[in-house]
Amino acid sequence: MTDRGDRIVSVLEDAFTGLMAADPAAFRHKFRKMAAEPFAFYRGSACLFYADMAEMPDEWADDRTGRIWIQGDLHAQNFGTYMDAEGTLVFDVNDFDEAYLGSFTWDVRRFAASMALLGWRKALPDSVITDLIRAYVSAYVAQIRSFADRPGDELFSLRLDSTEGALHRVLQRARLATRIGLLDEKTVIVDYDRRFRRDRDGIHELTPEVRASVESAFASYLDTIPTGKRASSRTYTVKDAVGRSGFGIGSAGLHAYNILVEGRSQALENDVVLSMKQANVAAPSRIVPDTRIREYFTDHGHRTAVSQRALQAHADPWLGHTRIDGVGYVVAELSPYEADLDWSDLTEPADMLPVLGYLGRATAKMHCVADEDSAQTLVAFQCEEAIATAIGDREAAFTDSIVAFALDYARQTREDHRLFVDAFRDGRIKGVGSTA
Repeated sequence: MTDRGDRIVSVLEDAFTGLMAADPAAFRHKFRKMAAEPFAFYRGSACLFYADMAEMPDEWADDRTGRIWIQGDLHAQNFGTYMDAEGTLVFDVNDFDEAYLGSFTWDVRRFAASMALLGWRKALPDSVITDLIRAYVSAYVAQIRSFADRPGDELFSLRLDSTEGALHRVLQRARLATRIGLLDEKTVIVDYDRRFRRDRDGIHELTPEVRASVESAFASYLDTIPTGKRASSRTYTVKDAVGRSGFGIGSAGLHAYNILVEGRSQALENDVVLSMKQANVAAPSRIVPDTRIREYFTDHGHRTAVSQRALQAHADPWLGHTRIDGVGYVVAELSPYEADLDWSDLTEPADMLPVLGYLGRATAKMHCVADEDSAQTLVAFQCEEAIATAIGDREAAFTDSIVAFALDYARQTREDHRLFVDAFRDGRIKGVGSTA
């Protein structure tokens, strides 16, 4: 195996050894998904990306821009819709499992490289991929400068009344969803009340001991909901709980539970389904040595919840965190109003360019706009001003650096994917058992 192949194996083993030991079958499944094609490999190997970032110069990162809140795994398929705490459908970043503090360029680079991979998968020439990435970076910088020049940045969002084209259609699709539709999919009426369906793939019954631990953890979670977002005590009455598995390429080996609660009234259509998912180690945290940041968080569930509030205006009112056996979990609603952007529907550059502009603006918003209930104290400056200052009048150079990185790293990822497949097939990745 080449030195790069050895590095890939080493980084994956360092990142996942504990989880692989706990559930080797889940990681065989994850790695087979990653083996399918380079983009899938990229999505599942954020730890490798950050190992590379640790060795890459970053002229745009200084004492401030090198330590802002970042999403941590920003790629083309981590955007979608959600219903914010104000009741508005918003298109935005929708995954915060890897969120942490680091350089703003890490998010921009990771997204740009994902677009280069996606463009390659669509057989687009490098010149077209370059145009797409430039559109993204240009929109990002323009929105950053707009936030820096004008206060009231929390008012900006991508909504039904501020979008067109593909993003508008995604929001319209989300608007057609209903809570009762989600409840009918996941629950059944038994003796005049709702219970989870037990006959669905990935759902399993809890033992009495585990059920008691989950309910105890849920009671502790309630204390982590910000005062301004708390509802009446009836709302949080637990009606049922089940175990969940088989979700997400990045969630292999993690425990998760679904919890059914009363909602705002005893009417059955107002029941709410919550997810309580074991939080992972954020990939950027592996290369950010700051003790002050690491010690700020009690556990990874706390880190995930705090990060999401720092990155998302009007965050989910159900968002919170808890622990089971000392392990951190993040709690959030399983919302019916979530719809992802389907890149398979976007094949022509003319249709993709406006989307990249929207995503650039959404990335800027994430870096600059926090939820009003975010109580974090790690970033005490205006991120928009810091980033705008770091870029200064060198926008062309900044854009060129992102484009060059994206094209180069996408080529590296395609080669990394080949090396990973060879290593996995040959059984060189310890901890996942037989690949036969």
